[in-house]
Amino acid sequence: MRKLVRDLALRLREVVLPHLGSHAAREHEAQAVGGDVTFAIDAEAERELEAFLAERAPDVAFYSEDRGLVEPAGSARVVLVVDPIDGTRPALAGLESCCVSIAAAPLDGEPRMGDVSVGCVVEIKSGRVFLAERGAGIVDGPPVHLSTNDRIERMFWTYGFRARPARPTVEVIGDLIDASSVGGASFELGSAAFEMTRIATGQLDAVIEPGPRLIDEVPAMRAEFERVGGGSVLNNSPYDIAAATLILEEAGALVTDAYGRSLAGAPLLGSTHEFQMSVVASANPALQEAILRALDAGFLRVSG
Repeated sequence: MRKLVRDLALRLREVVLPHLGSHAAREHEAQAVGGDVTFAIDAEAERELEAFLAERAPDVAFYSEDRGLVEPAGSARVVLVVDPIDGTRPALAGLESCCVSIAAAPLDGEPRMGDVSVGCVVEIKSGRVFLAERGAGIVDGPPVHLSTNDRIERMFWTYGFRARPARPTVEVIGDLIDASSVGGASFELGSAAFEMTRIATGQLDAVIEPGPRLIDEVPAMRAEFERVGGGSVLNNSPYDIAAATLILEEAGALVTDAYGRSLAGAPLLGSTHEFQMSVVASANPALQEAILRALDAGFLRVSG
């Protein structure tokens, strides 16, 4: 399974790489299962995904951003959760923050995030591979360099604005942005898989995505997310973060939701709001605790 996942990720990278920065690839072809736009570049990658598995592993099911769950005629025992291009918009702009993300898990009942056994993230522009197997660590990839910084004022970190209402989102994370704006840095890179693997390389200290908790705590906020998302709620789905979560956990980093809870029990197959997850990922426990305290204060400001 480790080889299949790695080979598939590298093959999808080959298909997407020539289209980086292409304006033709920006054409809208359809709407994904979760409600996001399917660009031409997404559609080509999805076709290659289906063709590759039909030839190499016809007994393996897959769940993708655009197709949802696709099962072979027989009973599949394994499912691959695939985002052929995590960071489609950076890819269309020719930027480096785009990846192929694939997680493998047993297809037994309702698989959960904690059931992921193999996770692979491949940077499309560079070809760099991050491959982890549960219990075996990072089996392929650059050396792990987790940051020892535990101060928000020195924190290098990312957040996301795609399809998130800007004003309430900034109200939640505004103190973190302000505190780190001189002694540290904050970024919006457009790919959860790329951002999270930067923690493993030591380039970033943390990744913070509060969207689903914002909807949970302020019910009227869902309408705002749907307004910005063109009728859909478009926070992080399992296919965005399943592989990167395993990679970070095997690297010794921390990944929770915005309440500080483990993601292990979250459903793995789905893309609507009910399946989406807030994320706080960081390099060490002290920084994780400081971030969660700051988020609690931010949510109080929004919810009153």
